[in-house]
Order: sequence, then structure tokens, then C-alpha cells
Amino acid sequence: MAEAGFVPIVEPVKESLSGLMRSIDAINAAGGEMILIVNPTNGEHTSNFDALNNLVVVELKDHANISPGMLLSQNTAIAEVSALCALHPGRLVTLIHSGFSGAKALSEHLTATGANVRHVFIDEQCGLSYTKHFKNAKRILVRNGFQRRANREHPVIEKFSELHATFEELGMDGFGDFLIVGDEFSVSGGPAYAVAIHLTCIDPEHDDVMLMHHFKSIRYDTPTDPAGKFAEAVQKLVDEVNRPGTLILRTNAVEEFCGLHASGHFPGLGYVKKLSMNHHIETLAAYFMNAE
Repeated sequence: MAEAGFVPIVEPVKESLSGLMRSIDAINAAGGEMILIVNPTNGEHTSNFDALNNLVVVELKDHANISPGMLLSQNTAIAEVSALCALHPGRLVTLIHSGFSGAKALSEHLTATGANVRHVFIDEQCGLSYTKHFKNAKRILVRNGFQRRANREHPVIEKFSELHATFEELGMDGFGDFLIVGDEFSVSGGPAYAVAIHLTCIDPEHDDVMLMHHFKSIRYDTPTDPAGKFAEAVQKLVDEVNRPGTLILRTNAVEEFCGLHASGHFPGLGYVKKLSMNHHIETLAAYFMNAE
């Protein structure tokens, strides 16, 4: 991510910040950047933002690569934005627009105060009539490409996104997505009747559109035997990545999937999802690094 210039946006949901600090240490070691949301709308920090703001102001004061981010919802007041900017003087503040409606008034306020901000727009919440008010600032468009359904209902392959190839045509300076998991918050998953492995790929013959393969288990009638169902799904994955002409990039994550298939090991559904996320990041990183 660091080499490709990707900047993860992290919304802390656990009261303990130890896991967050490990992530920050890893980002620092890689020379990367991160946007840390200091007013989460999910998890255990929703009623008190002091711990996260203090983390940025005190413990991360010398880490210019870790910048505060603020979610702007329909209930956010411009005074809150002003207060956040005042709390973090000299830092670049990222405003994440998700349901906020006062675009014109906010733009005028930021211009008048000379605030050092960039804007991230959640696509489903922000149309062109909204984003046009911030055309003189850095603008990033985030779009959810993952269609949420029961695993057994996913098609074999479908379009995921074209935003990585078209964001500049839309007048944006950058783009983002919610990986292969979507933008819905959930503490834990339910029983897996079907096991599905989601892998993205880019089709250079069709304007570099990004597609998503859904490798699904054969069985899906009961929530039993997730290990056996993973074996069924990963067999389909291995067959595809070894097929001549496949569009799936042979990433480190794919190599690990192949290793799990060869050893017959089931690492757990959480780890399977992690590998799919890693593959998505590796695929996009390769796309931009090869384009340079």
C-alpha cells in the first residue's frame, strides 16, 4: 500500500487501542500514511471521542503521516468541523462526507477560515451537485463495489468497479472502495451455509474494468462442515488461477490460497476473508505501479 501510494481510512471500533497502535507501527515501518477517524459512528467510541483525539494530539503529534479524519453525517454541525480543525492545528484534516447536506455553507466556511482539509465523498451519499462545491480542494470518491447477498446467491463472476480507471474523468484526485466486504458494519458473522472466496481481477480488454469472481462451495444446505466447504471453494479458485488466460493476478494472497489447497488446511473463515482483501489491494497496487 505504501509503495502504491494507498492511504487506508481506519474507523476504530474497539475501546482498546492496542490493535490500532500495532497498525500504526506497521504503517510507520513501511513509510505509509493513514487517515484515522476520530468520531466513529460504529463500535465502542461513538459516545466519547476524547481518547482518539488525544491519541492524535499527544501520542501521534510527531507523526505527520497519520492524519485525523471526521465523518460528516446528517447530524454534523459546521461548528464541529471548525472545532476539529482547531484541535489539530497544522495537520491535514480529512472530511468524509456521508449524509451531510450543507455542502455550500461548509465550503464557504472552509474557504473563509483557510482550513487545511481534503474531502472524501461516499458515492452513494454525494452527487455532482454536492461535490461541485469543493472543486478547488483535493477530492476523493469512494464507492462500494461489493453487492451484499447470501454467499450461495453470488454469481460466478460480476462487475465490481471501474472507478480506479475513471476517477480522473469524474474530476476526482483519487478513489477508494470498501474492499471485498462492503460498507456494512458487523461485529461477527453468522453461520456459513455456503463458503465463498471473493477475488477481484482487472480486464485490460474491456477498459480495465474490475471484475469479481465468487468461488462458492458446492454444498450450501446446512451450516455444517465449513472446512469441507472451503476445500470445495478453494478447488474452484485453484482451477481458475491455473487456467491459461485467467485474469486473476498471481498475488502473494493467491499463492497462499494455493498453498492452503495443497496442504488441505482450513485457516478459518476470517483468515480467508483477510486473504481476499490482501489480494484486492495487491491487484490494485500492481495496476497503478505498472501504469507508471
